[in-house]
Amino acid sequence: MVGIAPCGDDPATPRPGYPNPFVELAILTHLPLSGLSGTEPLSRNHINVLSSNVLVALPGGPGTSSEVALAVRYRRPIAAFLDKRSDIPELPGEVPALGTLGEVQDFVRRTLKI
Repeated sequence: MVGIAPCGDDPATPRPGYPNPFVELAILTHLPLSGLSGTEPLSRNHINVLSSNVLVALPGGPGTSSEVALAVRYRRPIAAFLDKRSDIPELPGEVPALGTLGEVQDFVRRTLKI
């Protein structure tokens, strides 16, 4: 898995806790913002969204909400994989909420035409 890491106090150092243990390829950035500031120009979330062909949002907090908002702003295909829409705060109505892995697979295949 690829992870885009925000910087800590020193732009040459990732923020503590980044990248997470599941990341196989960490892309370090000079971008400090995330979470509630995730749609601001200095947020790594722009890279996450703009470098993706399709996005699947999982339950999360403000950072996830900002990535979803950017996907909608930049017209990137996105769906949410969750039990209930409230699992992502302020989930836009145009983002489909999918409840099964099969539905997610179908969405990704249709979007990528595979």
